[in-house]
Amino acid sequence: MVATVAGAPAPGTHATAADLRAAHVAVASPGERFRSEILRALDAFRQKGLDRPEAVRALFPRTVLPEATYEDLIAALVSGAHVLFFGPSGAGKTSLAKDLWNLFPKGVWTIDGCPVLDHPLSVVDPAVAATYPACPICERRFAPDGDATRFDPASVDPVHVPASYVLLREGYGYARLQGSSEVFPDHLTGNINLRKLEEIGDPMSPLVFEPGKLLQANRGFLLVDEIGKLPLGTQNVLLQALQEGTVTPSKSRESFPGHFVAVCTSNLSDLDNINDPLSDRLTSLHIGYNERHADNRRIVALGRSDDPSEYVPEILTDAGVRVIEAWRLRMSEDNPDIGEVGSNRTLLDVAARTAAIGILAGHPVPTTADLRAGLVHAMRGRIRARSGDSFRQNEKRVGEFVEQYFAPSLKRSAGVYWCRFYRGVLRESDADAQALVGEGRRLQDDATLRAQAATDPTLFPKFRTFAQYVADRERPTPALPPMDVAAHLFRILEEYSLFSCKDEADDDAPL
Repeated sequence: MVATVAGAPAPGTHATAADLRAAHVAVASPGERFRSEILRALDAFRQKGLDRPEAVRALFPRTVLPEATYEDLIAALVSGAHVLFFGPSGAGKTSLAKDLWNLFPKGVWTIDGCPVLDHPLSVVDPAVAATYPACPICERRFAPDGDATRFDPASVDPVHVPASYVLLREGYGYARLQGSSEVFPDHLTGNINLRKLEEIGDPMSPLVFEPGKLLQANRGFLLVDEIGKLPLGTQNVLLQALQEGTVTPSKSRESFPGHFVAVCTSNLSDLDNINDPLSDRLTSLHIGYNERHADNRRIVALGRSDDPSEYVPEILTDAGVRVIEAWRLRMSEDNPDIGEVGSNRTLLDVAARTAAIGILAGHPVPTTADLRAGLVHAMRGRIRARSGDSFRQNEKRVGEFVEQYFAPSLKRSAGVYWCRFYRGVLRESDADAQALVGEGRRLQDDATLRAQAATDPTLFPKFRTFAQYVADRERPTPALPPMDVAAHLFRILEEYSLFSCKDEADDDAPL
């Protein structure tokens, strides 16, 4: 069985070019296949009841960006464009590119044994060959007597062209390139395989080449991180592939196919290093830090979802995010020494460092002191150390900043937490709130009384309501008694929120 309009075959399915022709298998470019997959996925999400913005966001489950950015990206990809994500370090550019690869359709028909995954119909159908020529190796393979000059797709018997349905993977339809000054053109085009050279004897034969990154990406997806760090000669090799769909190794007489969707990233400081013709071939999309507090909280939640064992109270997590947001508003993201202090990576570091410091201090539940230390550790760790003096100056700047914004951030986070409980659970009942505060003050420093309350449902009923709210909302680890966690949060609320909602600002309002 081969692919039909009803669906794709299982990976590893074998057939011939004659079978594919009989089944009317379509031949499409990587961009066209990507477009079809995006539209199919969007339609599937809409069928599940999601509106358009929700469906678009669902395409990128590990990335949190403004809605307008997603819309611009989807429009570019559906139009068949290659894209360049530019923005500050740590804004999520590479994560977004990886989300795109996860979304990219992986199943393709290939000629068995072709190093660049030629489509089987490219050697038997002149119309297909005109748009998607076969590689020199397959031309020799299916030419009379192995003479590439006599290759004619109209004369190749499709029954004798073996085909397999495979899933694209690293090195076969997917290639990732990390930009640096030491990435030379051969990294993109390929290198001579000395063992094959010894067997064949002709250094100009395409049979002696090991495919480089562009050939590995043929019929699939190419990710270029920090494209502005590539030398101009290397950029020109990529430009040829984007312009012509071909790759010509420097020591080869012949060109190879190079059709792929290119997704590139660049920090702001490297944009001027991208040559103009290459830049013109890419649709530029700015990927900046999220301005909405809820989006930044989602980034932390996604980043920590893989390790739920390290519990950090929501108030502390929220306050840490607010400090980083305040830094972003007041410090330049273009400063190379401190530009990443406000990055998304720092958001994740703060929560991780707070948890680690709490563990080392023997705190079952991290404290506000652990958060303060976690902020300093995480932000200081993102300073670029160019010299001892500059590092110490920036370290001092970080310490002073945390000192200034730590208490206001905690006050905002504690206030929002209490107000959600007060309005959502207590229904703004001042009597119930006063009763809860009275019970909490008795329980917060008395472990014996908390243990009794945990086993007797008639004791401290208002505080038990709060403890249940905490357990349902935060889901701390099973090893932590809910009453103890609630008492810990009660202390923070008493110190920073004062159990008042009168002056509480909007959750997304900047400090």
